[in-house]
Amino acid sequence: GPSCLLCWPWLSVCRSLLLVIVHVSSCSAGKKIIGGYDCPPNSQPWQVYLTSNGQPWCGGSLINERWVVSAAHCKIASRLTVHLGEHNVYDEEGTEQRIGAEKVIPHPKYNDYTSDNDFMLIKLKEPAIFNEYVKPILLATRCSSAGEQCLVSGWGHGNPSVLQCLKLPVLSKEQCVRAYGSQKTENMFCAGFMKGGKDSCQGDSGGPVVCNGELRGVVSWGKGCAEQGYPGVYVEVCRYTAWTKNIIANN
Repeated sequence: GPSCLLCWPWLSVCRSLLLVIVHVSSCSAGKKIIGGYDCPPNSQPWQVYLTSNGQPWCGGSLINERWVVSAAHCKIASRLTVHLGEHNVYDEEGTEQRIGAEKVIPHPKYNDYTSDNDFMLIKLKEPAIFNEYVKPILLATRCSSAGEQCLVSGWGHGNPSVLQCLKLPVLSKEQCVRAYGSQKTENMFCAGFMKGGKDSCQGDSGGPVVCNGELRGVVSWGKGCAEQGYPGVYVEVCRYTAWTKNIIANN
């Protein structure tokens, strides 16, 4: 997303200026995956890079030739462009497909104050062409389970230019509630490391969390990035598969 304020929606939960100042200072150091590694080229062929008027905006995941999953807080009035087949976003590699968004459909129950239902579908103006660089990911067939090993990916903002990957475990509901209290709903799960040091961050918003070959999560929010005691919070995709199928069938 565009900045800490706009794209890491826990800030909209903490309306007081003091909290905003504290939180901005805690997240201004980086807007990308922390503690990750360069993904092998084209190892995440469903990974989407969203730009708004040419500016880096959010991540997403290709789920079929016409539809992308992202986070509802990535919705913006200006035109979104969907970039597929990217690895180094600063280089023209000959593998890219760039397609405009025809429709942007956030979940009707998305709440920008609590970040609940932070799930969105994007319809492409024309179908993606599948090849070794561009492939869809299977939507979750079940919900996340504690201890499961997953992979989150994204470019963040600016540097690095190459897609970053981070392996991280799903945490228990108890650990998640301990960190975030009543802010954590059944539509969310926590993943990462309670000791901090490794995490996704604002610029990765909307991007995929892949577990066992399925899109199990969407990068959503958290307190700061890689802060001790505050893991990343992700959309529980299994809770939106029926809605997704219905939207696709009717659009």
